[in-house]
Amino acid sequence: MTTLTVKPKNKKELAKAKKMLKVLEISFEDNDDKPYNEAFVASIKQGREDYKNGNCKTIALEDLWK
Repeated sequence: MTTLTVKPKNKKELAKAKKMLKVLEISFEDNDDKPYNEAFVASIKQGREDYKNGNCKTIALEDLWK
């Protein structure tokens, strides 16, 4: 099905939109608690852990565009 993006201007509008969707029995996800994709966050954490353990390759700034 289609995904709709609702962009309320403030918390009051957000509350009204959620209430309306509930009354209309339309399912929705509140992604406010998860601003980033969980797989993306896990990838960043893994990269930081790899860097901390020395599992990375360092490139000098002057060699970056060669």
